[in-house]
Order: sequence, then C-alpha cells, then structure tokens
Amino acid sequence: MQTAALIKSYIYVVSSSLLYPVLILLAFLTFWAVVCGGALFSEWVRRHRIVRDTDGPDLFFKPDHALYTTPRVSRYVARLKGLLEKNGGASDLEVESLLQEATRRLFSSLDMYRLVVRVGPGLGLIGTLIPMGTGLAALGQGDLSMLSSELVIAFTTTVVGLAVGLLAYLFLVVKNRWADEDLLNMEVATEALAGSPQGPKANDATGASAGEAA
Repeated sequence: MQTAALIKSYIYVVSSSLLYPVLILLAFLTFWAVVCGGALFSEWVRRHRIVRDTDGPDLFFKPDHALYTTPRVSRYVARLKGLLEKNGGASDLEVESLLQEATRRLFSSLDMYRLVVRVGPGLGLIGTLIPMGTGLAALGQGDLSMLSSELVIAFTTTVVGLAVGLLAYLFLVVKNRWADEDLLNMEVATEALAGSPQGPKANDATGASAGEAA
C-alpha cells in the first residue's frame, strides 16, 4: 500500500509540475504564430509583386531574372550559374547534388509548421487535464473559487492549443504550395541552364544512329 501511495504521489507531482512548462510553451507558440502570420503576409505581398510577363525558361538567362522569381529561386539560380561558370564547368552529378540540396532545405523549412500542427493541440490537452485534476480535488474540499480558477485555465489552454494548431496547419498548406511552385521553377531553371543530363548523350546516340543508317 505504501508503494502504491508513493507511486501515486510521484505521478501527481510530475503531472502538476508540467503545468507551467506547458503554459510557457503555449505562450511561446502564440507569439510564434503572430510572427509567422506577419512573415506569411509579407511573402504573399512580395510574391504578388513578381512580374508575371515571362518568356518561359529563357527568363533565367536574363540579368534581371530576379524580377520574375522569388528570392529563394533567385539565390538558387545564382548558385547554379556560379557552379556552371567555374573552371571546367560542372558535372551532371554536381548539378543534381545542388538541386537535391536546395530541395531538402526547401521542405525542411516546413518542419516547424508540421511540428506545431501536432504539438499545439497536444499541449492544449495537457494544459486542460492537469488543472481539471486540481479542480476536482478542490471540489472535494468544497473550495469552489479554486475550482473555477482551475477550470478557466483548463478551457483557455484548450482554446489556445487548438487555435495554434489550426493556424499552423493553415500556414503549412500555403507554404507547401509555395514550396512546390519554387521547386518547379528551380527544376525549370536547372533544365534551362544546365540542360537535361541525358540530353547530350541522347543527341550523340541519335547522331551515331543516323550516321550508321547513312
């Protein structure tokens, strides 16, 4: 019996000690959501200012190609041009490695949004259950004022956790769409500037076949 009581007391202490870290994390996530919302709006404005009258893949050969693409794509094109202009040129493997690295960085930047989508509601649930336990204990002792204060904390943490999770999901949907658009532009730029890796080989094979046929 003493062992069971000790375990219960330990679990209660651990559970109670989690309340303030959860509240701090929820406060941080609300601040993060406000900052991300402002950054998202700023990026939306910047994307709508991009010149849409383009010449297809040929725009990446223009010196002012940054006017037609996002800053992320412009930085990638600059790195790709620097790689292609180095002594001896760039191999297909180097070009592919650059594209893969840019793709990895592009989608890894969305990890925080995916994390908050799951963590926000979870923190809200934890912040709900801990005060509920304390409130029920206060109810058993007839302390209604403490019960009401604990219920306020419980319900507000639920609302904040769900709101943060919903905002993070909304941000993730928009950012993921923009990431797909940027990735498509990066692939088009790679094909335009570096050419298809199989292009020269295919052309040589075609020419050889035509020579043999002749």
